[in-house]
Amino acid sequence: MSISSINYSSSVLGAQIRNINQQLTDLSTQLATGKLSQNYSGMGANEGFAIAGRSQLSNIAAYTDTITNVNVNINLANTALQSLTTIRNTVQTGSASTAQDLNVNGQTVAQNTAASQFGSMVGVLNTQSGNRYLFSGTAFNTQSVANAGDIINGTTTQAGFKTVMAERQAADLGANGMGRLVQTQPTPSSARVSEDVAGSPFGMKIAAVSSTLTGATVTGPSGSPVSFSVDLNGLNPNDGDKLSVQFTLPDGTTGQVDLTASSATPTPIGSFAIDATTPGNTATNLNTALNTAITKLANTSLVAASAITAGDNFFNTASSAIGAPVNNQAAPPAPISGATALSGASPSNSISPGFAAGDTITVNGTTLTFVNSGATGNQLNVGDSIQTLMSKIDQITGTSKPSTVHGGSITINTDDAASLNITTSNTGALNALGFGSTPVTATQPPLRVGSSPASSATTLVNGSANTVKWYTGNDGPGSPRSTAMARVDDSVTVQYGAQANEDAIRQQLQAIAVFGTFSTSPTSQYAGGQVSALSLRVTQSLTKQPGQQHIEDIQTDLAMAQNTMKDAGTRQTQAKAQLQSIIDQAESASPDQVASELLSLQNALQASYQVTSKLAQLSLVKFL
Repeated sequence: MSISSINYSSSVLGAQIRNINQQLTDLSTQLATGKLSQNYSGMGANEGFAIAGRSQLSNIAAYTDTITNVNVNINLANTALQSLTTIRNTVQTGSASTAQDLNVNGQTVAQNTAASQFGSMVGVLNTQSGNRYLFSGTAFNTQSVANAGDIINGTTTQAGFKTVMAERQAADLGANGMGRLVQTQPTPSSARVSEDVAGSPFGMKIAAVSSTLTGATVTGPSGSPVSFSVDLNGLNPNDGDKLSVQFTLPDGTTGQVDLTASSATPTPIGSFAIDATTPGNTATNLNTALNTAITKLANTSLVAASAITAGDNFFNTASSAIGAPVNNQAAPPAPISGATALSGASPSNSISPGFAAGDTITVNGTTLTFVNSGATGNQLNVGDSIQTLMSKIDQITGTSKPSTVHGGSITINTDDAASLNITTSNTGALNALGFGSTPVTATQPPLRVGSSPASSATTLVNGSANTVKWYTGNDGPGSPRSTAMARVDDSVTVQYGAQANEDAIRQQLQAIAVFGTFSTSPTSQYAGGQVSALSLRVTQSLTKQPGQQHIEDIQTDLAMAQNTMKDAGTRQTQAKAQLQSIIDQAESASPDQVASELLSLQNALQASYQVTSKLAQLSLVKFL
């Protein structure tokens, strides 16, 4: 008979002791780390919840980092915008002051301040957060705005704003300094004033004429180019009789000349002398006074309006399509107006040929259909006015600057020159509106005087090839805010982009550039009037107007993004606490329970060792 060896290490009891030892080691680790296990397999059935919770916590951590970074960008942008507001207020206060003392350079102290503030504003608009330009839209790696010196003075190959403004002033004033108006005396008793070229974008446009001159005949304004005439018919007006002529200036404002007949000596300012013995001399005096008044208006208000318009030509990204001047059916010498109908039987006030039922005009992909009557939605009645058509087009393009018709020429404005596209099924009727080819597209800015010498130019042309581009960031359609987006929660995104060419920013930069760049001759008799007229316009440009975007609107948008992130952060903080609780419940070991189990195992282990010790004393003799 053989007797198997009694070996402690291979006995069942030994295995039990090793198991208890391992349990003691595990419990000691749990007590030290607070975790049920150091690997997933030992965590138990609830570890799946913990893994999912840990994944969500990781996402929240990423969202928290995103919110922190976005808040940095927004805070920097808001600081920049607040600086722009301060600059605006500084320049506006200066432009509104009554001090018009000119230095040797033909500028006031307020204008010098504006020139300095322009440089500051350019610096603010080129603010960076890390390597990101905050006002470049999606082109965040690109400087937002060209250097201030280049914008104003140009480079060796490209003209700056100063050149554009000087060209525009020469084109608006004309060679005779009368705002592109031509004055003649057809008969000894009459005076006639006309625009030099039909449809020209330059100079003053005759808008209206009224008269209380006794015995006089007033004709116009009418014709192409537009003109008016006053014939005293060999008679003298009475004291106090008045002639008033209203002009439209390039910036859309109006200027007016009022001349009063007077027999007083000396003749008061704003009057013309009545020659009681020779009525022909009265007509000559009227012509002289009219010439003087028009020249003064041209060299004061027109010059200021020209500077403002030059700013628009250079800075404003809103563009336009300009039709050639055309006449209406009722009176061929009379140009079309907003009231002219889109169709009508001669001699009605309508275009010819006109639109018919079933014709279409397609604007940026949206089709307008003509019907005989009862138009709704994207429909037009064949007898509707040109103004109605322009309003429909403006609704589709979403332009911030309404389209206009003046002097028989239609101007369709758009905020996005690249997108404007107008076609029609009736090209003859579109031609009658002044648009000789299809599709109708917009002229791209910047706009420059089209020929030399500028004083006789009749067109504005695309100057992008030889003119400094002041805004160098993203220039595509769409909301500037959408150019920078971030996901800050599983289903929440915020938009926080900004562009230096947004209306509120561009209008401010434009106004300050105009005010700080314009200069005049300190010795000119018109210098004070020019600066005064310009100061008024700049003050108005820097004043917040209803319906226009303001710097504060951009700040509000960014504040809303921050509030959205704050709300998301609050929810995430709450979620983190809940998720951490789930993880802790799944993975954490209770110290009390572990201690209790350790004590129990220690007692079991002690008892096992005692039994083992006794068994270990067995010998072959005792066994037998």
